[in-house]
Amino acid sequence: MKAFYTDHFVLPLPEGHRFPMAKYSLLREGVMRAGIVAPEDLREPDAATDEQLALAHDADYVARAASGRLDRHEIRRIGFPWSEAMVERSRRSAGATIAAARAALAPAGRKGGGVAVNLAGGTHHAMPDRGEGYCVWNDSAVAARLLLHEGRIRRALVIDCDVHQGNGTAAIFRDDPSVFTFSIHNRNNFPFHKETSDLDLELSDGTGDEEYLRLLEEGLDRALGVARADLAFYVSGADPHERDRLGRLAMTFEGLAERDRMVLAKCREAGVSVAVSMAGGYGREIAETVSIHARTVALAAESWRERRADAEGL
Repeated sequence: MKAFYTDHFVLPLPEGHRFPMAKYSLLREGVMRAGIVAPEDLREPDAATDEQLALAHDADYVARAASGRLDRHEIRRIGFPWSEAMVERSRRSAGATIAAARAALAPAGRKGGGVAVNLAGGTHHAMPDRGEGYCVWNDSAVAARLLLHEGRIRRALVIDCDVHQGNGTAAIFRDDPSVFTFSIHNRNNFPFHKETSDLDLELSDGTGDEEYLRLLEEGLDRALGVARADLAFYVSGADPHERDRLGRLAMTFEGLAERDRMVLAKCREAGVSVAVSMAGGYGREIAETVSIHARTVALAAESWRERRADAEGL
């Protein structure tokens, strides 16, 4: 299974900033050490170009964000100080989801398609004309629009299990019937003004494994049935975990693993390829967040092996 990493493109942050930038390098090191991804399958992605980013975002916003011409209010909404390194990191993160989507589609003609992973990404709060919530450009939206533009896919599905609604993704695809957006999230959490996805499942504070998984299964069955997608973008997220500082849900480590299994299995059964991104995670201990992300990658690799066995008739 191919996995794409961007952690060596570091976004410099002031001391005490609450975004856990170190989780990305720890995740790459962890999946390498555990043998989850073979060294030759870990790849550095190309940076997304202005033209690619403008498929999902206003060209003026892309140009101003890239050149450092955002005003203080726009920078504050993003939550990162502007720098050339921020721009490069954000381009590479979008590029990693583009690369993962292409890699997932590579086994043309195989039953169930493929699976590939961006070891970062999931920047689902970025809107058509602005960034917010630690998201500069929306990697899943950029990748979906690009593959549609290239004719590689006819329809796409975004399955967003981050604890925060994928408001940017919903806004970008509001009037686009070629992409079905499904978000399952905490109703009382950021963003406090929700957009309307094609399917939103809003959860109460303290929702645990049993209720979450029941609702997720219902949502997946509905989304996959309606979307008729060639490719799904799975925005996973570690932040529904019970010990996440920004989560407000009560999912356990095993519950989140079952969530991942369910998403990947349902997509496999429907013959839908999957590009996985990590999205949010703000655990009280960074090791907990990294562990959840690593389990997601491990289960994606397991699903890739199962799909390969299907294709080979084993």
